[in-house]
Amino acid sequence: MADILIKNITIMETMPPFSVTENADVVITGSVIEKAGKGAGEGITAAKTIDGTGRILIPGNVCAHHHYYSGLSRGMLISAGPQTDFIQVLKEWWWRLDRALDEEAIYYSSLICSMEAIRQGTTGVVDHHASPSFIKGSLSAIARGMEEVGLHGVTCYEVTDRNGGMKEAEEGVEENIRFAEEVDAKASGGNDILVEAMIGGHAPFTLPDEALALMSEAIHRTGRGMHLHVAEDKYDSVWSHHAHGDDIMTRLDRFSLLGENTLLVHGVALSGKEVDLLNERGCFLAHNGRSNMNNHVGYFPYLDRVKKLVIGTDGCGGNMFEELKIAFFKHKDAGGPWWPQDFLEALSRGNSLLESAFRGRYRFGRVEKGYKADLAILDYKAPTPLKMENAAGHFVWGMCSGSVESTIVNGRLVYENRHFTELDEERIFQEARRVAGEVWERADRIKA
Repeated sequence: MADILIKNITIMETMPPFSVTENADVVITGSVIEKAGKGAGEGITAAKTIDGTGRILIPGNVCAHHHYYSGLSRGMLISAGPQTDFIQVLKEWWWRLDRALDEEAIYYSSLICSMEAIRQGTTGVVDHHASPSFIKGSLSAIARGMEEVGLHGVTCYEVTDRNGGMKEAEEGVEENIRFAEEVDAKASGGNDILVEAMIGGHAPFTLPDEALALMSEAIHRTGRGMHLHVAEDKYDSVWSHHAHGDDIMTRLDRFSLLGENTLLVHGVALSGKEVDLLNERGCFLAHNGRSNMNNHVGYFPYLDRVKKLVIGTDGCGGNMFEELKIAFFKHKDAGGPWWPQDFLEALSRGNSLLESAFRGRYRFGRVEKGYKADLAILDYKAPTPLKMENAAGHFVWGMCSGSVESTIVNGRLVYENRHFTELDEERIFQEARRVAGEVWERADRIKA
């Protein structure tokens, strides 16, 4: 017997080659898709049957770069000084927030960010964490929230020396290694896991050579990829030239930090030569349109040259429908050549990033046999014909997070008819509000 049978639904593949299949069935057994297509449900009995009539099924979206620690920052009330450049924004806002986080705050950040992602059709999130006052064990708190909600996630600790010098950097590397080994222990014997690890770093301008060497060793030891901000602002590039006499990418490459499982983030101030090196090494690059505009760091002029571009939010929530629309409109405003299908391809490439982070253990991103059953059911009434040739146009111009009716992750129906199936949403958000108030009070006492 199958676990879930979805009947008579329209399947829309969001990863090239795009396709639209009407009146299709999907059979889910365990955590994977057993069969999908016209007639796939004939003769099948299931513990749960969903009538998909008038609905559209897509692979769940992936947020390729998030900061779960920002979950409690929405509307944050603290006294802050001027924020007229990127470094002031970091010092007056984000670096005060992350220093105010404790284990409870991290856990509730993970819960609410995971719940909001799933409500918005996002089934996979790649997180980048910082909590200088609580480093050891912080990634386990993030993972616990993801697992309790039922989200596929990846997390890491952003190594930095910005608060405590090399001692802080060493503790960050140790936490990355500790968590990676924790994941290995969970996965031993072929056990199914929801959350994987990467080796994180903040940004090159807060990472001396000694820290990069430690990160390189951690990558080799754990077999994980690196997750690092690069050239989010020109300050990072100028600092690299001033302090190290090298381009950022050349410096990272010198420490063997660039590879096919490397995730770099932003890249706004990278040169064309550095983009060529990024492509040559096969790195992913996460574009975060909303965050870049909010921080006034400029527009990445080489976006269309990146071969493995993915889409993230940089902490601006987990709504990838919204993120993709804004990224697309900003690109067109900047005179860029890409169209909806190019952006939808970049968004769906987040599934390739997940496959890389999970080290090929699972397949993500298609409604096909053998793929993880990470799916979103949309109540979207197409006002014009929905075809393979215009599917991306419908995604960008019509579909939205409000269309999400139900979400399945790892074969489990975690969100059904716009309600969480097992979580006490009101209690969790009530507790999150209490915890957020305590974090704000601590952050307000911290000097920039």
